Amino acid sequence: MMRLSSDSLASLPVDVERPTYDRAAVRAGVVHLGIGAFHRAHQAAIFEDALNAGDLRWGIIAASLRSPGVRDQMMPQDGLYTMLVRDGRADLAQVIGAVRQVIVAPEDPRALLAALVSPDTHIVTLTVTEKGYKLDPATGSLMEDDPQVAADLLSLHAPQTAPGYLVAALALRKEAGLAPFTAISCDNLPHNGQRLRGAVLALAQRHDPALAEWIEAEGAFPETMVDRIVPATTADDIAALAERLGVEDQAMVKTEPFLQWVIQDWFCGPRPAFGAGVQVTAAVAPWEEAKLRLLNGAHSGIAYLGGLAGIEYVHDVLALPEARFFVEALWDEAETTLTPPPELDVAAYRRALMARFDNPTLRHRTRQIAMDGSQKLPQRLLATIAHRLEAGQGVDALSLAVAAWIRWQAGVDDQGSRHEVDDPLAHPIAEALSGAHDSGARVDAILGLGAIVPSTLAQHDVWRETLTQWLSVLETHGARAALARFAG
Repeated sequence: MMRLSSDSLASLPVDVERPTYDRAAVRAGVVHLGIGAFHRAHQAAIFEDALNAGDLRWGIIAASLRSPGVRDQMMPQDGLYTMLVRDGRADLAQVIGAVRQVIVAPEDPRALLAALVSPDTHIVTLTVTEKGYKLDPATGSLMEDDPQVAADLLSLHAPQTAPGYLVAALALRKEAGLAPFTAISCDNLPHNGQRLRGAVLALAQRHDPALAEWIEAEGAFPETMVDRIVPATTADDIAALAERLGVEDQAMVKTEPFLQWVIQDWFCGPRPAFGAGVQVTAAVAPWEEAKLRLLNGAHSGIAYLGGLAGIEYVHDVLALPEARFFVEALWDEAETTLTPPPELDVAAYRRALMARFDNPTLRHRTRQIAMDGSQKLPQRLLATIAHRLEAGQGVDALSLAVAAWIRWQAGVDDQGSRHEVDDPLAHPIAEALSGAHDSGARVDAILGLGAIVPSTLAQHDVWRETLTQWLSVLETHGARAALARFAG
């Protein structure tokens, strides 16, 4: 079957939305690092809205910092792909044309640097996952013992990390007399702009203190909060869309109607007239905390408990009354730690989250959410636990979620099926657990890993006891029984 391309746009069904602008006239004002499904369903869709509104400065040059997979999906299609928005009743198909080029950085680092240094580039967005920033999860400092960071500390001729590319490009822009770009982290890190700025300044300082001073004075690293559920695309999804469109789209993404991007009002150059779904604000932190501790915290608990129970999809986990009870209890605990802005109705937000989790057409896999847990838990669950313990409050639901993550590290679910522990710290975690012969020892082994659990939290005896109790239930009786006991 023919692939989606510029030539095939006219033959698509009439109900498929497509670019209304002249793609040949678009300039690339955005460079995106870490192109994946989330970017294609979130930031790229927002810049597509700007292009469709007539502002042709906001095309995207995207880069993969690791593999050629997305480039090989998109570039035979002229960068086009379909975004399928599913609400449980109907599917809206929109062809997105904002991505002009996809670069594979390890194959051609100079091409990526050239894009970053282009006078047309005003904004650099990043979705490189928590581990892509090369920051210690506990301290937020640059991981200088990481081989890629160590290479960038020696030379930025061919950068290997996201901070390395930013520093190398900003050095070239300064040398050329160009203003810096606005660098926008779109990953689920607390204070993501501050952390990205810290990583960039630390690396720049090691190479050229004057460059670091210029970046600090002239650059912009706004805090952001992003929210949209984007499940992994399957071969069945691609086949079903091909039957609908009459052409094959290897780069398609599927998502939900909900979209939110909250951005701190801190730019050092032009920006588009952002439309629906985008809120520019003076303070992102309250929005960020609500999303991390409610949506993401619940997602992690659902992923590990559901995964251990052998349940593949989020909506099927929530079909269990005891799982819904657990999620509501986790939200009850997390809500007390929030300072929501006046515009955020937490009760309404919780209802909307549950409706999103219940969307059966998304088919959001628990194992997809379970990836990289060591990088996610500090901001999704551990910070909330520390806040409540400091206030003398209980952490029963939050502790069950963390215990489920510890249990997940064994690499086997309650049915005896093996799974890969996909995590950058999988090896040190496995080593720490290898000599632990009971639940208490396994909890101690995890708490002893300073890269995940802050020392002040690890030393809290009451929390250790709660965590051990839930891990023992999980290991002895399984996740479904643990949820039933929790709800009982």
